[in-house]
Amino acid sequence: MFLQFFTSLRQANVPVTLREYLTLMEALDAGLPEHNVENFYYLARAALVKDERNLDKFDRVFGETFKGLESLSEAVGETAVPAEWLKKLTEKYLSEEEKKKLEALDWNKLMDTLRKRMEEQKKRHQGGNKWIGTGGTSPFGAYGYNPAGIRIGQDGNRNFRAVKVWDRREFKDLDGNVELGVRNIKVALRRLRKFARTGAADELDLDTTIRQSANRGYLDVHLRPERHNAVKVLIFFDIGGSMDAHIAQVEELFSAARTEFKHMEYFYFHNCLYESVWKNNHRRYNERTATWDVLHKYPSDYKVIFVGDAAMSPYEIAVPGGSVEHVNPEPGAVWLQRVLQTYPNVVWLNPEQRRYWDYSESTAMIRKLFENRMYPLTLEGIEEAIRELARKTK
Repeated sequence: MFLQFFTSLRQANVPVTLREYLTLMEALDAGLPEHNVENFYYLARAALVKDERNLDKFDRVFGETFKGLESLSEAVGETAVPAEWLKKLTEKYLSEEEKKKLEALDWNKLMDTLRKRMEEQKKRHQGGNKWIGTGGTSPFGAYGYNPAGIRIGQDGNRNFRAVKVWDRREFKDLDGNVELGVRNIKVALRRLRKFARTGAADELDLDTTIRQSANRGYLDVHLRPERHNAVKVLIFFDIGGSMDAHIAQVEELFSAARTEFKHMEYFYFHNCLYESVWKNNHRRYNERTATWDVLHKYPSDYKVIFVGDAAMSPYEIAVPGGSVEHVNPEPGAVWLQRVLQTYPNVVWLNPEQRRYWDYSESTAMIRKLFENRMYPLTLEGIEEAIRELARKTK
């Protein structure tokens, strides 16, 4: 498994050498991580990653290679079934008929019921349809099913039906150095660029020099400011959750946009825009930027692009406190409307295929707010969005 880990890192373009791998093996032989997977993660990262730009790639490979292991002894040959696999056996998979029989609580009833359960429940519970637990049909817990519940203590999405997630969530920054497939995206984005001459007059204006020299009968040299890309772009990226399935597409867009636009600012959000955004996903709990500050700092001549699948509970858009991971004082729709009122040039790029949009209530709500200025995250969709932004600048 360790050799597989090394080769997978190389395949992911993380520049690890055999010498670094042998150093890691020596550290394992010395018992430094003490058979603890978390300790081994930090040891391996310190030994194998020399450039912080490769941390995201390292994390993805580590997760794929050692997923489900609780001790290093499992990675070196023990035949015991990992505890994580046993845990999954408690998951209850229901038939479609059984799922339809379950009642989806409305938002206020759901939150009131959760408060009551937390006051009454005194011990762990598994199965069933009432208490906070695992593997049942209760609206509260993990590894079960409910059409509109609150996920507590589960490692990831299974049915994409939770209206609130009661866990701390860790997201990854987008990799701005992705080069696969970005060339055509750059060509599409280039159509938005507008050039202006700014700064000191230090570039020879050949046409004017020739014309004025001919008119005056002597050499009359004229200079002009250098041309610069004058377009300013502000991008909001939805990150985490259902967007994990689209991270490759979004990284390509991010990489291309960062190359093409000299004046580009970006921020992350999750599902819907609220009162704060962030730029570093590893520090998003303590290094946030107030959305009001963004709206005041970047003037209305910025072109604004939202990138997200718009897949969420409708509560997140329409209801105070409806956010899947925090209690938001104002609905997400209020913040989206503020952006639309501040910036005349706003579009939404959706990585989900267009033919699925009509099956999502939240996507329909976002499209209505954006007056149908939602486009698929394809080359054709990007070209449509760029034409829309360019048309509005005239």
